Amino acid sequence: MTPADATTATLSEADSKALLAPFGVPLLDERIVPDAPSAVEAAADLGYPVVAKLCGDAIAHKTERGLVRLGLGDGSAVFEAATALLDAAVPADGDVSVLIAPMVHGTRELICGVATDPQFGPTVMVGVGGVLAEVVADVAIRLAPLGRTDAEEMIEDLASQALLGPFRGEPAVDRGRLADVLVALSAVVDAHPEVVSVDLNPLIVVDGVPVAVDALVEVRR
Repeated sequence: MTPADATTATLSEADSKALLAPFGVPLLDERIVPDAPSAVEAAADLGYPVVAKLCGDAIAHKTERGLVRLGLGDGSAVFEAATALLDAAVPADGDVSVLIAPMVHGTRELICGVATDPQFGPTVMVGVGGVLAEVVADVAIRLAPLGRTDAEEMIEDLASQALLGPFRGEPAVDRGRLADVLVALSAVVDAHPEVVSVDLNPLIVVDGVPVAVDALVEVRR
């Protein structure tokens, strides 16, 4: 995703997911809370372990700033993490909250998204994500709007087909579900022409099913 400039703005992770959810982008059941006690209540409701993140419209790169806490296994860990995250906020972050989400595991990570080409308009992409993204650089890109056949062909175009099959005891990636994600992203930009880019990174493959654990949407002001 290109950095937001004076003509664009990034949505918070929560607002990004709220925009994407109606189109069928696979997301986790999450909670947005204002303080540490509410974070503990949310975690108990979701079930442990959980993830905690600082969330706000001006916070685009949480990992780089250490604003993500993983594998929190009990209420005291959640309280401590939420308190630390809120204390780490700076005035430039604006209004912030804490996002509590279930902790999911998978050995494979994918990336999907939308980018706007200056000449051709919105494009949809899929590729290998996670730590392998920079090394492998395996992506497929098509112009929007995207049909079902286009989405399926994009998946077939990836060079890392072995990663999509059964892998380290896990089932093959559900290609139908992955194609659904790509079609959903195309529908997002069709319904919301103000959307400049979408970044779903990573999509963790959980028992063969891709799940977007992070999302960032950039829109024209």
